[in-house]
Amino acid sequence: MKIVTIKQLLDAEVVCNEELLDKHVYSACGSDMMSDVLAYVKDQAVLLTGLVNSQVIRTAEMMDMVCIVLVRSKLPTPEMIDLARESGIVLMTTSKRMYEACGLLYSSGLVGNKVKK
Repeated sequence: MKIVTIKQLLDAEVVCNEELLDKHVYSACGSDMMSDVLAYVKDQAVLLTGLVNSQVIRTAEMMDMVCIVLVRSKLPTPEMIDLARESGIVLMTTSKRMYEACGLLYSSGLVGNKVKK
């Protein structure tokens, strides 16, 4: 799914790197716990989170993520915006809650990563 489609589905506002909206993502993760993101997420994913600090950007960068969506109308800090811009990560914000945002993406065909047993 293209990031521009995610933007439309979530009625999201792009904070930075709008020129990268044609990139594709192949999975999604919704979490406020960056340790879970590090454990379960693969590359080319979108992260949905309500956590607002620079660690979110650093985690996404380590995991080769290409997009972060802040839920519940959360606004990124200036440091987050600078880090996302430098890392080439699209940063967006939506008024939707995490549950609804994840459900919309899932029902539109964006899957999560398979959890190893």
